[in-house]
Amino acid sequence: MNKFIKASLLIVIIGGLFYFIDNRAHQNNEVLAFKQTDKKYVALTFDDGPHYKYTDILLDGLKKRNVKATFFILGSNAEKNYKVVKRISDEGHLIGNHTYSHKNLYRLKEETIKKEIDKTNQILEAITGKTPKYFRPSYGNYNGKILKLANMEAILWNVDSLDWKIRNSKRITYRVINKVNDGSIILMHDIYKSSVNAALLIIDKLQEEGYEFVTVEELLNLN
Repeated sequence: MNKFIKASLLIVIIGGLFYFIDNRAHQNNEVLAFKQTDKKYVALTFDDGPHYKYTDILLDGLKKRNVKATFFILGSNAEKNYKVVKRISDEGHLIGNHTYSHKNLYRLKEETIKKEIDKTNQILEAITGKTPKYFRPSYGNYNGKILKLANMEAILWNVDSLDWKIRNSKRITYRVINKVNDGSIILMHDIYKSSVNAALLIIDKLQEEGYEFVTVEELLNLN
């Protein structure tokens, strides 16, 4: 075996090793669904907005209760409701990327996945002046390829309100209250009236129980 062949084989082996390590790293990339805390902290998150009417009602309620939340925004809705996005940012809430059109990223080619994420980042940055650091994949579906293309911290949840399905404020509230624990991330949507009403009821009840509401970023930075 001549030196050229040996060198070529060595390059292939080393390249394959780095690919394996890199691929494993992305497959094992930590995706936050909750964070164990020794105090009663909880993160309230809202997907699929903003809504031209209900998000403003929610923001009024959050402001009255001095609560900060996290909004995973669709780029397509941000384009139509840029004033609401600006208000979310100006009032100190955290904004994350929830893709442009809520497509199932599993089914898309890499080029389209990248476009769904990058286009939304560009829209949100143009409105708020800030580049989002956090990403929630549509339907919570992700794999190593999606995480690598997003190149952002992925955030899921451990309390699913099922508000998109239940559409009853009292039932949504009951479901969430009975599933929450310290360090929970709650999944809700700010595009339904019943969800907004439930969110404010949930805040009132959990604050009575001594919970403090934080953004996902604040939850991440807790010791």
